[in-house]
Amino acid sequence: MKFASSVSIKDYDYFLPEDCIAKYPLPQRDASRLLIYREGKISEDIYKHISRHLPANALLLFNDTKVIEARLFFQKPSGGIIEIFCLEPHRMYRSIADAMAQKNQVLWNCLIGGASKWKRGQILEKQILSETKKILLQAHYAEKLTDTFTIRFTWDDMNLSFAGLLHLTGAVPLPPYINRKAETTDNERYQTIYAREDGSVAAPTAGLHFTENIFDSLNKKNIRKDFVTLHVGAGTFKPVTRESVSDHDMHAEYLQVTAKTIQHILQNLNGTIIPVGTTSLRTVESLYWLGVKIIRQPAISEDDLLLSQWEAYNLEKENIQASDALEALLSWLNKNKRETLFSKTQLLIMPGYTPKIAHALITNFHQPKSTLLLLVAALTGEDWKKIYGYALKEKFRFLSYGDGSLLWIRK
Repeated sequence: MKFASSVSIKDYDYFLPEDCIAKYPLPQRDASRLLIYREGKISEDIYKHISRHLPANALLLFNDTKVIEARLFFQKPSGGIIEIFCLEPHRMYRSIADAMAQKNQVLWNCLIGGASKWKRGQILEKQILSETKKILLQAHYAEKLTDTFTIRFTWDDMNLSFAGLLHLTGAVPLPPYINRKAETTDNERYQTIYAREDGSVAAPTAGLHFTENIFDSLNKKNIRKDFVTLHVGAGTFKPVTRESVSDHDMHAEYLQVTAKTIQHILQNLNGTIIPVGTTSLRTVESLYWLGVKIIRQPAISEDDLLLSQWEAYNLEKENIQASDALEALLSWLNKNKRETLFSKTQLLIMPGYTPKIAHALITNFHQPKSTLLLLVAALTGEDWKKIYGYALKEKFRFLSYGDGSLLWIRK
């Protein structure tokens, strides 16, 4: 694609002092500071008052994914520790939900800490103590991939799902830049209060600020909420290391959205739609492009209804209305007797991208040279520098446990 090759990641760099990175959340979720950007102007408040800055009758879209206890530790007979970090299910599963529901055995693609110490053919074992009995968990080396390993996990409890197993014995993976071990409080604070769909290895952090009190204040203005699911992968922390953004390999992530939610979005296209978090934005925008693919190829199979990294930019010339795209998606789901869309997206939103559904974005402050910062720049133009300059000068707290912003998309 033409403009991707002309976008240099060095133009999306800034100096982030270590003391600006929030290592812990504030005691109160909604006490975090909120930067508001609209039509070139910046103001600030706290999340507790966010409803004051949103129009009545708006629709907020939240990502209800739940961070799984993806880190598993095994001790070898010799005493050495092997860490297995579960990244995503094997491709044999239709969705993360399918893989999490597996009982007795499952295949996952994983990172392995201490891989060189794990002899091929050696089975790693650990005893897990549940409320009623001991469970034997085994890890079998299955396959070496480019950057990861496929591991087959087996356990001797036919009634226990893999999600339940992780909950018993796994550890929550904190982002690398937090640079500390996970603590008991992270089990609660590194989850949104509405998380329900197991599958992420990182939290959709824009949602961490929301509380029941905020939801009450939104209701009073008839600001509605709905939920999409995008399971956040470890690739969200991957910096853009190639000078040209066009050479970056964007990670793919699983998404699932009900037909009811797609209908809700369709009904609100003439109003104000605000995704909460970059993952919600990428999901909602991906829905549009999947609808465009269906219009171009009505008989497209479920296996082919995916969105690759640059596909949206190649489809741009189709110039299809958002309502037509969402109606096509709903029609496809109905025709295929599906109540929920399961797909994967690699959509990379960067300068040059025009949002098709969203009017604003609620998001935290992101790392330099990241795809998330590219997304912010796509919405705010060169003003991203002004926004981040202000946040740094005024000592906002950055990254996952930090403060956040309400960014209205620059026309």
